[in-house]
Amino acid sequence: MADAFRTQTGVPRGQYNFERQPETDQSFENALEKARAGHRLSVADGIELMTTGSETAGISQQRMGRVVKAADERRREVVGEEVTIVANLNNNVTSACGTGCLFCNYRDNAHTFESGTKEESRGFTKTPAESRAIVADAVDRGISEVTSVSGLHPALTLDENHREIIEDEIAVNYKPPAAYTKSPGTYTEQIQAMSMEGVHVHSMTPEEADHAARGTEWDYETVYRRLKEAGLDSVPGTAAEILVDEVRDVICPGKIDTATWFEAMEGAAAAGLPMTGTIMYGHVENEAHRVLHLKRIRDLQDRMGAMTEFVPLSFIHEDTPLVERDMVDAGATPAEDTLMIAVSRLFLDNIDHIQSSWVKFGNERGLDMLEAGADDFMGTILSEEITKRAGGGNGEFRSFADLTSLIESIDRIPVERSTDYDIRRRIDSANGRPGPGLGPKADLTPLLNRDGEETEPAILGD
Repeated sequence: MADAFRTQTGVPRGQYNFERQPETDQSFENALEKARAGHRLSVADGIELMTTGSETAGISQQRMGRVVKAADERRREVVGEEVTIVANLNNNVTSACGTGCLFCNYRDNAHTFESGTKEESRGFTKTPAESRAIVADAVDRGISEVTSVSGLHPALTLDENHREIIEDEIAVNYKPPAAYTKSPGTYTEQIQAMSMEGVHVHSMTPEEADHAARGTEWDYETVYRRLKEAGLDSVPGTAAEILVDEVRDVICPGKIDTATWFEAMEGAAAAGLPMTGTIMYGHVENEAHRVLHLKRIRDLQDRMGAMTEFVPLSFIHEDTPLVERDMVDAGATPAEDTLMIAVSRLFLDNIDHIQSSWVKFGNERGLDMLEAGADDFMGTILSEEITKRAGGGNGEFRSFADLTSLIESIDRIPVERSTDYDIRRRIDSANGRPGPGLGPKADLTPLLNRDGEETEPAILGD
């Protein structure tokens, strides 16, 4: 086989001596025929489709077109012509973190948040009261979902009982709230603060759940049940990155490993919480890692059946340590993005919904992904700090009017959905009020501030 290790994403050949390489004994034509026929694909099949043939280096535009066509046809069979959106707010609680992931420019060193430090922090921490005020304001403007993914602040514990247990621990990432200029409270306090009637709280990644169990012998089902009692409604499958440890050892050696990620997700499902799946690709991994990740996500869904959607996240590289250390010099190419969406649709035969992220792709390419197998176009995202800090430039806010217009421009049907897709409302833009209708205070008007202008809420900092 020719050397098919990705060069288009800026990773020099041979820089990482990974055991898994994108090479198979399968042929592209056989793999594509299986995909068209609706047969369950193997890892080898997925690699052939993701590489457009592992016998040659580079991506064949002609073959990619055939993969995209098969994925678009499968999307039409599974979900029809509807494109879903959600009225949502991102309320990340803190940027304080000590994990040190090399793909991340969101975090701020936790010690810079401590009282008396001479090093100025650029970051933020929100108290539970501040989180509640932000969510309440967004509810007034029509949202039905709040998503919260945060850094691993050393003072954050699951609850006060957890704090009592680890107060005397030495070998655990913990410092008391009194050590900081502002306390984030506990995870349960933050969830309770964001939980309002009619609003779906989507929070607590496996990495955060692990942080919420540190220093104890609690299993993840116990942690997630306590969070569910506090108001948690579903779990984001972020912190997955690439679910292959030889990649994780390069990009996030301080994070939980692959087995722990799955243990946490299984605990969340056992606690009765629906979840999403993700992949963050386009850095040091190759196509074999991407497809193995898909296989492991599909296996989890076979076991638990709790996953509502899959979200491919293209790595935003510009302002990250991976670039600063010359480990990569670019993210995924448009062709790689397209194949990631298309192969996800064809490979994940047990997950109905594939998301196209306008935050990651922008408007034009985001719409292209809706014609390559995706059927969800995210939502309003009233605030988004993570991608922005990594160098993303596609904005932080879209009104329902904007999203509806974009979806209709490719002759698809805009539909408002609940987080878990259980409730769906077709958006009738002809009535002149294509706003959200599912939130507790949504009345089909655009998402407005109290002065009647479409603006984003302020971000509270230290």
